[in-house]
Amino acid sequence: MSKSLYQTLNVSENASQDEIKKSYRRLARQYHPDLNKTKEAEEKFKEINAAYEILSDEEKRRQYDQFGDNMFGGQNFSDFARSRSASEDLDDILSSIFGKGGFSQRFSQNSQGFSSFNFSNFSNFAPENLDMTVTLNVSVLDTLLGNKKQVSVNNETFSLKIPIGVEEGEKIRVRNKGKMGRTGRGDLLLQIHIIEEDEMYRREKDDIIQIFDLPLKTALFGGKVEIATWHKTLTLTIPPNTKAMQKFRIKEKGIKNRKTSHVGDLYLQARLILPKTETLSNELKALLEKEL
Repeated sequence: MSKSLYQTLNVSENASQDEIKKSYRRLARQYHPDLNKTKEAEEKFKEINAAYEILSDEEKRRQYDQFGDNMFGGQNFSDFARSRSASEDLDDILSSIFGKGGFSQRFSQNSQGFSSFNFSNFSNFAPENLDMTVTLNVSVLDTLLGNKKQVSVNNETFSLKIPIGVEEGEKIRVRNKGKMGRTGRGDLLLQIHIIEEDEMYRREKDDIIQIFDLPLKTALFGGKVEIATWHKTLTLTIPPNTKAMQKFRIKEKGIKNRKTSHVGDLYLQARLILPKTETLSNELKALLEKEL
């Protein structure tokens, strides 16, 4: 669960109250409007105070630790505060979360001389779940090559690059493409479903199985064949008496696991191509019928 208020104050989620206070004082001085008169600094100063008011209060911090950034519609606090239209200010944003009152009625001077928020109604906030999950069908080659897919959700179409090595059932988070709500917009979670639409390729975890055509003559007597794989064209030496669907292993030419960095293998599986009997001479057909 994302908890961006800790990031706003540059502290860890396990930070002590003393560490939180020290970091707050340092950042508040750095971005105080009297010392830094940029618009960016003003917005940052407000965010710092908001984060400190929550994290310096044990009860508010406990609630935030429970719900995290779901309290801001799944966005981090900075993006949430800045993603509103130019006609809205922080007062309107806080009012949308805490009801009546808002920023102007909750802005006061603290003991350090810096302005801060008073979130007296913080415990009344019920976080919205604005995230939505949608299944995204991808091919084996999409996961190998990192192809781009067009995604259409909520009457909106956008392009998404499929991460190389993405696995069945894995979820890809797309920020600000979820449901709209009073606290902003949630995220879209695309759950990957790998479909084997191409009979030439199969995927087994990090290994790739590719079918290739092998003439009967080469299978019987051996030889060399060139195979265009997803990686590059390979020359494969075929031993005599190769069987149908026999596999040939090419080490570390599979897919790289996104979590472990392990590289799988490529297995080339032979599919025998039989000659049409009508193209064979009568003598050869008679010999085959006798010997086989």
